Amino acid sequence: MNRRRALALGLAAAAAPASTGAAGAAGPALRKPPRLRPGDTVGLVAPATYSDDPYALELVQETIAAMGLKPRLGAHVLDRYGYLAGDDKARAADLNAMYADPEVKAVFAVRGGWGAARILPWLDWATIRANPKLLVGYSDITALHMAFAARAGFSTIHGPIGASSWTQMSWDSFRALAFEGATPTWRNPPGDEDRLVQREGRTRAFHNGLAQGRLLGGNLTVLTALMGTPYLPDFSGAILFLEDVDEAEYRIDRMLTQLALGGVLGKLAGVVFGQCTDCVAKAGSSANGFTLSQVLAQHLAPLGVPAFQGLAFGHVDDQFSLPEGVMAEIDAGAGTVRILEPAVA
Repeated sequence: MNRRRALALGLAAAAAPASTGAAGAAGPALRKPPRLRPGDTVGLVAPATYSDDPYALELVQETIAAMGLKPRLGAHVLDRYGYLAGDDKARAADLNAMYADPEVKAVFAVRGGWGAARILPWLDWATIRANPKLLVGYSDITALHMAFAARAGFSTIHGPIGASSWTQMSWDSFRALAFEGATPTWRNPPGDEDRLVQREGRTRAFHNGLAQGRLLGGNLTVLTALMGTPYLPDFSGAILFLEDVDEAEYRIDRMLTQLALGGVLGKLAGVVFGQCTDCVAKAGSSANGFTLSQVLAQHLAPLGVPAFQGLAFGHVDDQFSLPEGVMAEIDAGAGTVRILEPAVA
């Protein structure tokens, strides 16, 4: 595991300047939440789908404790309203309470699913802006990451949710960003296959080269659902990172077309498409025709900016954490993302 960690993390020796003043970065300088320290209290919220299994929540609490942190449950974490973890106002109230509580140093989503976008109008943006704290999660939590990027002005972390498996690679990646304030380079670890040529963990470049910009992104389905709302940040000069799960190739095509027609893709400095788990149309479906890589090539190669597929983030056990809003550099040919500034203060 030590060899795997060293190869996967590739921690950089020095941090870049702690501002987002590089060319192509839009908006004011990014504020940095405080780094996590052992003994800190962190909030657990359920902004999307319900989880009414106390045992599952117990595992989440034990996971947080294993990080050296103290979990604090939101008042409505075990609520249920249809397929949601309580009604919209209740779920928003938990998030608002965590950002208003001076003892809480960061906020973890217990799980994703669907529903985070529904609470955006009910969030207390003045309180959130005044109290920068790391928000941690992925999948449906993309709605919160994008809204925070647009409305709060501080970095968040696209990484495992509380209920994730938190493998050693996932934990090492998160700890480097959130606890150590490191500026790592993420590169997929080599596969352990007994083959002449590596097949697992491969990356594929659609356009080679280096690009720098603010990291912004997350789940493709959730991100495109925010198009036309005030909760999507400006992507000018950004590096867009995307992932998804259980989406057939034609639906990925449809969503990328929406991003293109909406002017997002044309603004970018670079693109990283991570894992798209089970993104294959059913056998015999009339939707069969293009592979995922072919769809991505059709949309990303013509942009003329560095773009690649396959970095380990998304709906997979071993996943890199990516800091939203932070300056980074990608090398499409090498399949790497290099963080250029700490995500925390």
